[in-house]
Amino acid sequence: MTHPILVGAHMSIAKSMHLAFERGESIGCTAMQIFTKSSRMLFGKPLNQEEIDLFLSTAQHSSIKNVVAHAGYLINLCAKNETTEQQSKNSLMHELERCAQLGIKNLVFHPGAHVGQGAEQGLKKILYNMEYILDHTPETTQLTIETMAGQGTTLASTFEQIQTLYRSCSQKKRLAVCLDTCHIFSAGYNLLSSKNYQLVIEHFDATIGLEHLAVIHINDSFGTFDSHIDRHAPLGKGKIPLEIFEAIMQDKRLSAIPKILETPTDTSMKSWREEIILLKNFAHNKRSSL
Repeated sequence: MTHPILVGAHMSIAKSMHLAFERGESIGCTAMQIFTKSSRMLFGKPLNQEEIDLFLSTAQHSSIKNVVAHAGYLINLCAKNETTEQQSKNSLMHELERCAQLGIKNLVFHPGAHVGQGAEQGLKKILYNMEYILDHTPETTQLTIETMAGQGTTLASTFEQIQTLYRSCSQKKRLAVCLDTCHIFSAGYNLLSSKNYQLVIEHFDATIGLEHLAVIHINDSFGTFDSHIDRHAPLGKGKIPLEIFEAIMQDKRLSAIPKILETPTDTSMKSWREEIILLKNFAHNKRSSL
């Protein structure tokens, strides 16, 4: 089965959420990622029906065929502080409800950092809170765990940690995974050649399963291999060879999965437009350069 090329970037929702479609279309997006509220706040004002209807009608007529949401950055499901943990749980439920209203299937989130409690205790807390969240939110949106760089005490930086969460969760159909190329490279997964890329994908498949992969974040890395530094670079400007992104775009196992850029850009989004062209050319097996 031939799938359309789903590639795009993280679009601004400034002034109105539906305007993200126009912004995305202007740089050639066929997929995009958005926040449904401010990323620096735990909660946003409720969506009104006019906002919801406008977003849904715009989506219906847009050339952007896949929209992913990203949760706010303050969430920590394994926080040491009980108030922070509870607020994080409530915030993620709030975001899942917003996604359901907007018809968004995947909400990508950073599970959190154990802050000295230890990885085992941190994973137990994340699992407990995920189970509660999934029990109390609409079934239409998948909670999508992002692979992390392993900076500090951040969890979900290994495929095995994510496997632990999957195996223990009673609602596996409500879970999915977002693979971030910068994060896994910084976490110690060797993306220095296309041959090594194949080994990494096979490892992912053996531990988590490619059937659970729902989103790919396409980012180069300013941090070196296994540095645990989470700093995204423009494609071709960091430490990950362009052949890795070419391999991803040509990997038929991943053809139905949206690929989202989170690389640095300016207000013109010129670099994103160029990177999207590059990725589309890779998908069509055309050699190109930035």
